[in-house]
Amino acid sequence: MAKIIVLGSGLVGSVMAKDLSNQHDVTVADISNKSLEKLPKNINKICEDLSKESALEILIKDYDIVVGALPGFMGYRVMERVIKCGKNIVDISFYPEDPFGLDKLANENKVVAVMDCGVAPGMGNIIFSHHDRSMEIKDYECLVGGLPKVRMWPYEYQAVFSPIDVIEEYIRPARYVQNSSLVTKEALSDTELVNFESIGTLESWNSDGLRTLIKTMDHVPNMIEKTLRYPGCVEYLKVLRESGFFSYAEIDVNGTKIRPIDLTSKLLFPKWKMKEGDEDYTVMRIKINGIEDGQKVCYTYNLLDSFTDNTISMARTTGFTCTAVVNLVLEKKYNKIGISPPEYLGTHYDEVNEYLKARDVIYKMKKEIL
Repeated sequence: MAKIIVLGSGLVGSVMAKDLSNQHDVTVADISNKSLEKLPKNINKICEDLSKESALEILIKDYDIVVGALPGFMGYRVMERVIKCGKNIVDISFYPEDPFGLDKLANENKVVAVMDCGVAPGMGNIIFSHHDRSMEIKDYECLVGGLPKVRMWPYEYQAVFSPIDVIEEYIRPARYVQNSSLVTKEALSDTELVNFESIGTLESWNSDGLRTLIKTMDHVPNMIEKTLRYPGCVEYLKVLRESGFFSYAEIDVNGTKIRPIDLTSKLLFPKWKMKEGDEDYTVMRIKINGIEDGQKVCYTYNLLDSFTDNTISMARTTGFTCTAVVNLVLEKKYNKIGISPPEYLGTHYDEVNEYLKARDVIYKMKKEIL
């Protein structure tokens, strides 16, 4: 039994803590007592401001591994501090910084540091890498989104992550690879309507989800990830963005300086927050085309996961991928020193997939000869 500390007790952090507590001694640290109080009694709880460097160092010193489940704006710096303390870490924070900026530090401290270890990025990368080992991939496409089961006006959307992390998807330039060239477009561009069995028609649009794949899979000529929402979503998001509501630049309001994004987050969070009784879906479709054993093939993976056992689907699909990898690191089955994006775990696809299946997160795979 290992001693694990989970940083963050939000919807995903709490799910990971509960899952890991079935096998390990788990502690969760968060600044919110209210959030910590919702955790089961078998999980240790520490109320702490994790943005304080000295507090974090003292906090994690007696644990075997750290699990990061903090908002993206905190993720990079916290991972850096954990690495400096010589602790292995598996993290789900979707931070904007280049994770390889910490690779030298992780190597110097002999730390295993797995980042972006969720659903997409995360399991999608593992699937991609798994096939990259056995075929010449020509095209990779990932469509993914988390959606409320009940479409409620005005946004028809609910978030399990911090509002600023969600808004980042709407403003960060989207990068994809086309004919071996990097293409950069604004987020929310190239809208398409895509039909999904059991869900119906959804709207896809460019988001910056490829992340590390642009560097680590640069031999693949075509790669793209797009976000899914209910139809009509993009138009009002563009209106908000173009009106300045997502801006980080301070403006003066009657003598008070504010960042519009802070106000927007404050207003949107109550609208987007998952409430008691709310249920959601996670939808993902991955297509991988290429040459395998001299034949043109297409692999399609479909995930349609639903709110189950009183657990938010996006927390299940994200959290259980992360906890699967936590166990691989603890068991020393994955022990690569340095920064590891999830695609480095392609050789462990079967183990991660079986772990997810045991928790009813099912990726349906279909192979076609073209």
